[in-house]
Amino acid sequence: MNKHSGTTNPFNIVVVVAALGYFVDIYDLILFGIVRRPSLLDIGVPEDQLKNAGIYLNNMQMIGMMLGGIVWGMLGDKRGRLSVLFSTILLYSIANIANGFVGYSFLGGNNLTAYAWLRVIAGFGLAGELGIGITLVSEVMTKETRAWGTTLVAGVGVLGAVLAYFVAKFGWREAYWVGGVLGLLLLGLRIYVHESGMFAKVKSSAAKRGSFLSLFTSGKKFLKYICCILVGVPVWYAIGILIFFATEIGKAIGVIGTIDTGKTIMFHYIGAAIGSILIGYTSQKLQSRKKALIIFIVCMGILCAYYLTSSGLTPNGFYLLIFILGIAMGYWALFVTVASEQFGTNIRSTVTTTVPNFVRGTTVVMTLWWNYMSTGMGIIHSAMIVGAVVIPLAIIAVLYLKESHGKDLDYLEID
Repeated sequence: MNKHSGTTNPFNIVVVVAALGYFVDIYDLILFGIVRRPSLLDIGVPEDQLKNAGIYLNNMQMIGMMLGGIVWGMLGDKRGRLSVLFSTILLYSIANIANGFVGYSFLGGNNLTAYAWLRVIAGFGLAGELGIGITLVSEVMTKETRAWGTTLVAGVGVLGAVLAYFVAKFGWREAYWVGGVLGLLLLGLRIYVHESGMFAKVKSSAAKRGSFLSLFTSGKKFLKYICCILVGVPVWYAIGILIFFATEIGKAIGVIGTIDTGKTIMFHYIGAAIGSILIGYTSQKLQSRKKALIIFIVCMGILCAYYLTSSGLTPNGFYLLIFILGIAMGYWALFVTVASEQFGTNIRSTVTTTVPNFVRGTTVVMTLWWNYMSTGMGIIHSAMIVGAVVIPLAIIAVLYLKESHGKDLDYLEID
């Protein structure tokens, strides 16, 4: 597996471990959206403050992920992919277990503040999982077949949201504890994974590795990096606003009945798992990353518009719409793969880890902007405006990036 030519088998141990790692990643990332209301009510947050408290905690986690993305990405290029994977999963596992104790007297202080800081720490740890995993998979698979590897990672990974939904039924504290234990169990599998041959090769060279600032020293390189981020923003527009706040949006569009946010997230991610496989197949069939991304982003834009203008839906009809939207959102893993393919081995981990976390970090800006506008024009119209900005920008960004299907990744990024 350390051969530079790579493997054609998408079921190799690197892909399997990366997929399970992403499974735990998504479990934790989505868990807060599922347990937001019961956990906040349980620690004493009043009903009329749930929305603002939810935005605050989600944003704190995203800030942690942005910071972690930079740190883990750079370390992945400087010290190696595997050592970073061990560190990230250990950190977020411990933070999750501690999160289950929020509200107990021995933690002391403000419950919401303790919750927020544990979300920062968990987010910081989570930040390295997907980027490092995709980097490893991209480097051990052949250039012709690596999309199948990353597709498998995404298809398995997003199902973590489904497990989170069912585990949360036993209690929000128990759900956090299970997430932490799953992470610790995953550490045992890491011993079977070897460093990629490409990194081993660049490590023995004199090339400068993991320089985050080098992404800003060249206008062309910076624009390429920004475009990589913009491609993924619509996914977290959908998750951070349309899905996490489905209960509030459902009421606003007149859904006939009660919406279960946890069930909404579960159906959305089942759709995303299917979408991850479909876009991987589409990319391979068309021999083009860009064409596949454009198709899915355009479909996602149409579905978001339909979602926000629907009326009179039953809860089941609402969940079906969310499921279909999830299929379009399944382009997430291909977008991360494209980011990985745009840059050389000596900075690939930095890019692949920071890009998805900066995308997640844009949730802070989008939710604050959406919340600010919603006080004057309502949550539906404000959500439409946010979507009308981020979705066209994503399409423009895809058009700017170079096609990377079948690209040889064994090269260095020279300043």
